[in-house]
Amino acid sequence: MKTILVVDDEPNYLIILSELLRDEGYEVFTAGQGDEALQVVKEADLDLIITDMRMPGMDGLELLKTVKAGNSDLPVIMITAFGEVDKAVAAMQAGAFNYVAKPFNNDELLVSVRKALEHYAVVKENTRLRAEISERTSYSNMVGKNRRMREIYNLIEKVAPTPTSVLITGESGTGKELVARAVHSLSPRNEAPFISLNCAGLPETLLESELFGHEKGAFTGAVALRKGRFELADHGTLFLDEVGEMPMSLQTKLLRVIQERSFERVGGSRTLKVDVRIIAATNKDLKEEVELGHFREDLYYRLNVVHIHLPPLRERVDDIPMLATHFVVKFADELQRPNLRILPETVSFLSTLPWEGNVRELENTIERAAVLCSDDVITPEDVQPDTAGEHDGTGWGESLELEQLIPEETPLPEVLNTIEKKLVAKALENADNIQTKAAESLGITKSLLQYKMKKYGLHKK
Repeated sequence: MKTILVVDDEPNYLIILSELLRDEGYEVFTAGQGDEALQVVKEADLDLIITDMRMPGMDGLELLKTVKAGNSDLPVIMITAFGEVDKAVAAMQAGAFNYVAKPFNNDELLVSVRKALEHYAVVKENTRLRAEISERTSYSNMVGKNRRMREIYNLIEKVAPTPTSVLITGESGTGKELVARAVHSLSPRNEAPFISLNCAGLPETLLESELFGHEKGAFTGAVALRKGRFELADHGTLFLDEVGEMPMSLQTKLLRVIQERSFERVGGSRTLKVDVRIIAATNKDLKEEVELGHFREDLYYRLNVVHIHLPPLRERVDDIPMLATHFVVKFADELQRPNLRILPETVSFLSTLPWEGNVRELENTIERAAVLCSDDVITPEDVQPDTAGEHDGTGWGESLELEQLIPEETPLPEVLNTIEKKLVAKALENADNIQTKAAESLGITKSLLQYKMKKYGLHKK
């Protein structure tokens, strides 16, 4: 619903204008003077301001300039007295969308209102598209040619053109939001907003407000009207991440919105209609949650019309080289390191790791390596799993007297390389040069052992 602020010091005009606009289906705020209007601008999510030019205190022109300083895109229609051409010109030069002379014709005013609202909607949409331009490709950074991923691509292409609800499941970090964005970008709704909300970690009252919005004064801290995610996603897609964490009471309200396509803001009585496609995601087994009584069965079937399950990275190891290369290219650009590259042995090493955090963990690992690596080359040592905090610092190292073993002022890299080379050589000797056995004794993978053997010239005998 479009929101309009009407500002006029004459109560009769406020009544006439507000009733006229409400009859057209707009939500209307009113203010009798400039300072009061600025408070509404600060608190409410407005789509248009209609203000009289002549007012005591802050006049309409000053109000216009103040509003434009805070939001240059928000349209303002000025109402001027008949014959005040110079003031109308000044208002247009200051950024007014249009001006209307008193006494005004209702139809002409409504035409001007519709044009202003349409203009602002286009401006906001262009701003949103520019912000999301990097994610508007068909599969929105989805990478992989694994058989199961190809099946997912096919499923996305089939379901995207429909209005059907989609449930995406998979472990954390598998890319559920990327799938949701791909469905949206390939759908007829791709020119409308894609709005996301993570249902986990929010108190029930805050989650309800995020979903449905709230009226001013609906609860402590509700100092202004706020549109919820459903309202913002009208004609587009609403992505509900971790929907399995949603409280039962809100599940009931969500079911009603899906069924009736309508809702009320928190603290409000007006029913708002919406046209929203729902895509939900969870890392839980919702069928099991239904059996345990933690999730509504009717809502489960409403959400699970089409089910897309994302495999964990450990089940698509053949995609790791492609993913690693993709992230290296990405961070080479972001970090302005055009010569950044990753060694083949590093890619081989990455393929041996468990990746409990899935693609997100792999991306974070490559980003850290891209920041810390030397000479723009990512080696196996740069992508070692983060074990910080796993050891408490106690044990044999506490009583080690380094001064007795290491000459003073010896550079740290030389110390570490010398010790590491001796440890690797000794492990190979004890293991009769059986690399798998030597790697196990050192607590590293065979791929990393082979890299260190090459680094220190420890060739297999």
